[in-house]
Amino acid sequence: MAFHLFGNILTSYGTAANNRGENDGNITTLQKLLWRGEVHTTVSAEAIRWALRYYWQSSGNGYPVNRQWDDEKNDNIWQNSAFSDEDFIDDDVLGFMRAEGAKVEASDEPKAKDKKAPKGTTTARRGVLEVTRAVSLTPFVGDITFNAASGQKGRTSLYGTEVHATRYQYGFALTPARLKKPERTIAVLQGLIALGEVAGNHSRFLYDFSPESLVLRWTHDFAPRLLYCFEEDPDRGDLDVPNLLRRMDAKDIDPKEIWVAGAIADTEAGERLAAAGAKVYGGIKAAVHELVSQVGRDLELKDADA
Repeated sequence: MAFHLFGNILTSYGTAANNRGENDGNITTLQKLLWRGEVHTTVSAEAIRWALRYYWQSSGNGYPVNRQWDDEKNDNIWQNSAFSDEDFIDDDVLGFMRAEGAKVEASDEPKAKDKKAPKGTTTARRGVLEVTRAVSLTPFVGDITFNAASGQKGRTSLYGTEVHATRYQYGFALTPARLKKPERTIAVLQGLIALGEVAGNHSRFLYDFSPESLVLRWTHDFAPRLLYCFEEDPDRGDLDVPNLLRRMDAKDIDPKEIWVAGAIADTEAGERLAAAGAKVYGGIKAAVHELVSQVGRDLELKDADA
């Protein structure tokens, strides 16, 4: 049976202006959705995936990426637009699609009704890493900052920006056996715990998207069963994972498959998770290091300690 890696990540608390929506006059808005009956802000899975690819490009850990971001040109540069090289980690983990229209010359045009026109071609690979949208842990109450961009005489610009003081949580899923190089599972874990900026608002806001708390599951089960498991007490601000605990009590999730790390470890919920048999760590990096070792043993990877 194949192993599956699932996770739910909770960012640190901060002032977010990530993933802008459509402007409303001179107000820069946030993307929002209705979540459990209230308006929450959200950050797209595409933005998280982009940040992961940029981490691989910039970390210096030797992960070659096909779609590289050029800060000077403010655009992507493809190393191999034909997607014919298996050495690129982003093609393997995140997938790709290249669609080309049919090239029709005058001599190729159909001359009879029963002849079909030439068709285009598509080169594609479905992404192995699946990522959910990030959703704010608390509802959005409508905070707006008002600002002025100046510096040139007579050209002062007034504008407003929606901001949200909150944490975000999002989940992911990965089946290593579907990767051309299963050892890239380690690079995924390393990247997700090291994400800095995700999306953003013209560099005016720095929001740390690395995990403050996380729950990871290494299992033969096909279903994650832990997505969006973090909750926050509205009065005290304490973190909790009631649905995760309920599923462990109901035997839907084996506690031995669970790694928990970060701020959640120092809460009552963390104590209950440890008592149930989950592996609980105060540090994010320590937990991931131990899980990487387990992944390496189960997949028989030689570079599991990389």
